[in-house]
Amino acid sequence: MLPHNLSRVAVIGRPNVGKSTLFNKLTRTRKALVKNQPGVTRDILVESAEWWGFHFEMMDTGGITDDKEGFSPLIKQQVLAAIESVGALVVIVDGRVGFVPEDDDIIRIAKESAKPFLIVVNKIDNILDADIATAEFYKYGMDVIPAAFERDFGIDEIVEWIRIHAESKQEEQSEGIRLCIIGKPNAGKSSLCNQFLKKERMLVSPVSGTTADSVEESFEYGDQIFHLVDTAGLRRNSKRDEGVERLSAHKTKEAIRKSDVVLLLVDALDNVSVQEARMVEYCIEQHKAIILVANKIDLAEKNIEHFREQFRYQVARQFHFFPDIPLEFVSAKTGKGVDRLLSHVIELNEKLHKKIPTSKLNQFFMDVIRGAPAPVFGTKDVKFYYLTQTGQVPPSFIAFANEPRGVTPAYRRFISKRLAEAFDLQGVPLRIFVMKKRRSKRKGPALDSENQLEQLEDLAVSYEIGENGDFELESSDFYQEEI
Repeated sequence: MLPHNLSRVAVIGRPNVGKSTLFNKLTRTRKALVKNQPGVTRDILVESAEWWGFHFEMMDTGGITDDKEGFSPLIKQQVLAAIESVGALVVIVDGRVGFVPEDDDIIRIAKESAKPFLIVVNKIDNILDADIATAEFYKYGMDVIPAAFERDFGIDEIVEWIRIHAESKQEEQSEGIRLCIIGKPNAGKSSLCNQFLKKERMLVSPVSGTTADSVEESFEYGDQIFHLVDTAGLRRNSKRDEGVERLSAHKTKEAIRKSDVVLLLVDALDNVSVQEARMVEYCIEQHKAIILVANKIDLAEKNIEHFREQFRYQVARQFHFFPDIPLEFVSAKTGKGVDRLLSHVIELNEKLHKKIPTSKLNQFFMDVIRGAPAPVFGTKDVKFYYLTQTGQVPPSFIAFANEPRGVTPAYRRFISKRLAEAFDLQGVPLRIFVMKKRRSKRKGPALDSENQLEQLEDLAVSYEIGENGDFELESSDFYQEEI
C-alpha cells in the first residue's frame, strides 16, 4: 500500500535540462514527454515512486523559461503554486551548457520557497569533468550532485538525498489506522464491525452498494482514530454467481492493499482452512500487518483454556510459514475480547511506524554478523558494509554487501528474525533489501571492522528478502557492473 500522505518532490529547471528524463527514471514510467527542444508547454505531472521501500511522489513542473520570450510570468506563477504543495525541490541545470542567468532565477525561486533543495548538474559526459561542471553551483551553499540521467549516473544519490531531506509525511499517524476485516462468509465480520462502532464511537461516512461492495466506517477507540473496511466474504471459486464472486474477491484484495492492519476473522469452532492460509499468504505478499481473530468463543466448550490451546496448535500447523502470527480470541456477539483486539491493532500500528536510528541498527547488525557470519559464496566471504532503514509501513531496510547472491535464504530469514526480536517488531512484515556496492578503487571497511562505515555509493543489484526465502529482483538496470 502507498502511504496516504506521500512526500512530494518537485523537479524544476529550464527546458531541455533533463527534468522529464529524471521524472521517468524515478517513477519508472514514460508519462513525461521528453523533447530535445525547448519551448514546449506541458501540464504539471505528479506520479508516485518507490525506491528501497521508501515511497514518495515526483512532480514534473515543465520548463520555466522560453527561449523566445525569456522568463514567463505565467509559467513562473504556475510553478510557484506547485512548489507550495511539495516538501523538497530538485533543481536541474545543464552541465554541458554551464551556468546561465536563468539558472540563477530558478535557484532563487527555490531559495525563496524555504524548502530543502538539491542542485543536480545533468549531462556530465565525462566523470573526470564533474568537478569542473559543478564548481560554479556550490556558491549557493546547497548540495550539488553531478549526473547523467541517460546513463543512470547519479540517480541513486538523488534518491538518497530525497529520502533524507524530503519532508516525510509517512510518519504522521494523525489520519488514523486503516483497518480491514477479511474472512469467509458468515465468519462474523459485520458483527465485529458493529462491536467496533458501539462504544461512544461516531459513524462518519457509510458507503454501500451491492452485497459484494465494501462498507467503510470511521470510529474512535481511546485516542486513536480507525478507518474500518468491512469486506464481502471470500468464497472458493464456483460457477454460481462467478461474476459477483470475482468482484467480491477483487474488492477484498483492494481493501487489503489500502489497509495498514488486516484482521482475518475465522470461526473458532471450525478448522482453519487452506483458503484462509492463502488469505494470510496474500497479506504477507502485500507486506501487511495481520492479526488472526478467532471468533465465536462464546460457543466454545467450558474448558476455554484447553480450547484455545487446541486452536493454537491447529493454527501453527496451517500457518507454518508464519510461526509468530498474532492471534486474538473474541466474541463478536457479546463483545468479549474486542478491547484487547483493538489495543493489539494499535500496538502493531506503532511497530509499523517505528523508526530505528542507523547507529543502533549497525550496532545490532555488527553483533549479528560477528556471532554468525554469512556463508561463503564461491571462494568469497560475504561481507556486509552497513544497514539502514529506508521506510516505514512496513519497516524497510537496506543491507549493503559485497555479494548479495551469497546471502542464503536461511541466513536472510535469520537476519529478519533477529531484527524483529531486537527491536520488538514481531508480528509486522519487514522488507529487507540486500544491495551490492559498486566496485571502487577506494576500498572501504566492511562492517566486521571497528572502522567508520562507508557512505552510500552507487548501487548495482538489490534483492528483497522474501518470506518464501526466494530472491526477488528489485532493481538491476540502474548500474551495470564492470566485467
